[in-house]
Amino acid sequence: MRTEIVSIGDELLKGQRVNTNAAFIAGALAGIGVPVGRIVSCSDLETEMVSVLTESLERADLVVVTGGLGPTRDDRTRKAVQTLLHRGLELSEEAYRNLVKRMKLRGVEISDSLRDQAMVIEGSHVIPNTKGTAAGMIIRCGEQFDHHYLVLMPGVPSEMQAMMELTVLPYFAVLSSTVIRHTPVKTIGIGESTLAEMIVDIEDRLPEGTTLAYLPHAAGVNLMISTIGVKQDDVDRDNSSVVDAIVHRAGKFIFATSDVTLEETIGRMLSEKGMTVAVAESCTGGLVASRLTDVAGSSLYFLQGFVTYSNQAKQKTLGVQKELIESFGAVSEEVARAMAKGCLEKSGADIAVATTGIAGPSGGSPEKPVGIVCLAIAGKTSGTLLSKTLFMQGDRERNKFRFSEAALRELWECMMGT
Repeated sequence: MRTEIVSIGDELLKGQRVNTNAAFIAGALAGIGVPVGRIVSCSDLETEMVSVLTESLERADLVVVTGGLGPTRDDRTRKAVQTLLHRGLELSEEAYRNLVKRMKLRGVEISDSLRDQAMVIEGSHVIPNTKGTAAGMIIRCGEQFDHHYLVLMPGVPSEMQAMMELTVLPYFAVLSSTVIRHTPVKTIGIGESTLAEMIVDIEDRLPEGTTLAYLPHAAGVNLMISTIGVKQDDVDRDNSSVVDAIVHRAGKFIFATSDVTLEETIGRMLSEKGMTVAVAESCTGGLVASRLTDVAGSSLYFLQGFVTYSNQAKQKTLGVQKELIESFGAVSEEVARAMAKGCLEKSGADIAVATTGIAGPSGGSPEKPVGIVCLAIAGKTSGTLLSKTLFMQGDRERNKFRFSEAALRELWECMMGT
């Protein structure tokens, strides 16, 4: 079942909003064996929508559309589909009852514009909206488009996601004749070209129906191993064989083969070992602490974070000696070690991470350029586990993220060795 996704909205084309809906839909459809062949963004103009939907329906068995179903004047998706399919609108009693119920709970009267939210294309299979007002639709498009399917959903992510999970996925799962398995391989501390050279022979011998994609990001590269077939056992076997081969070859750089973050992996390791962590940050401004505490249940292992941005704060809060800063500079491994040690003593944690660096765009020098970061990790029982100086390239925001990623990477490697 060839599928395309069409996202409606001028805000997507102007760069005012990231198209997270398409990513969710593609991932959800893959779970029922429906691959996506193309993703298109389209303006709110009716003529543009008709043109784009015509092209997609001529190519694809299933076209999933989000956006343009609201009550305002720029919501023109239903009108475009009416023009495309030469069909009228009809009131969905089910959608109208849902609408009345939701508005009654809010104490809102049903206006004509709200009532229009229950109007659907003639012949539609209605998708109930459990999170909002506009009804969704599953439409068989007739002989004009070889009876291909058109799915219309609102652009509000929470509404779309509920519609996908409760109605769209069950509807099309029974029509899918294929199985898809995607397995992410998460790496740290290795570049794309180095990783590619390391696994080149594995990539050359991929089983039929299996592909390997490189997914570079701000702090490294991940892999996605995808396998498509008709039998679940065969797909699982082929996919696992490739993942296992990559782990065997590059295992020291791999922190996960599932859809988890580095901070989630570290949190699990800390919990399993019964250890606690604290952080002392300068150049990262609390980003390391923020990422660690983004994980649900992090209160079990995260004790405290110190943001000591100035030299005075490093001295007063963490006990870093003034003479140390004057001798080596605030951005130095010596100061990073003192910060980690002070953090450990002040917090009582089992392990402490410290960062100090220059994120830019100013503040650098030939000896210590913008993008330099000094990291240190100290342990309650082992003292200073490591200190390291690294160099990054990027703007301020990118450098700060890469600094935090480097700090978490070193923490992960220390946890692997404890």
